[in-house]
Amino acid sequence: TVAEIRSRARASNGSFFHFFASKKELAGTLFLEILQAYHAAIITSVDETRGAAEGVARLIHAHLDWVVTSRREARFLFEISRSEWSAEVRGAQRAENARLADGIERWRAPLLARGELLPMSAVLFFSQVIGPAQIFCRAYLSGREHGDPREQVETLIACAIRAVVAPGAPERTGGTS
Repeated sequence: TVAEIRSRARASNGSFFHFFASKKELAGTLFLEILQAYHAAIITSVDETRGAAEGVARLIHAHLDWVVTSRREARFLFEISRSEWSAEVRGAQRAENARLADGIERWRAPLLARGELLPMSAVLFFSQVIGPAQIFCRAYLSGREHGDPREQVETLIACAIRAVVAPGAPERTGGTS
């Protein structure tokens, strides 16, 4: 309830409603801040110096590391119902997702052009790389899987590389071909 939130934050009723019109608005604000932190962890894991296989591995490591080290935030991000949020929050979420896609694409596009990554849409690429790790992490966050998801990192990386890295792509770090 708002009263519980105010009590834990040691904020008056007026202070709370000065910043947030409702508990839903607070949840939307928290969601967007957590989404930005998650996206920053993912985007900073790859840059133009990373080759295809290394970049895929770094994306998966970044995802798993963020989920484990930010478990409470990850649960909130991946399990909260968003159906009641305002158009403003949904619009901000779309903008954040576009920034993530742009950040990944800056790394991915040159590799795709050189044939080091298999041709596929950006959405399909991200779902092939992060999707399996995400499913595993959701099981971890819900308590259905008790082991640290990072223990499965090598299997997740191997599967993602088979799905998106072109056969014969150089096993190298960074640079251009």
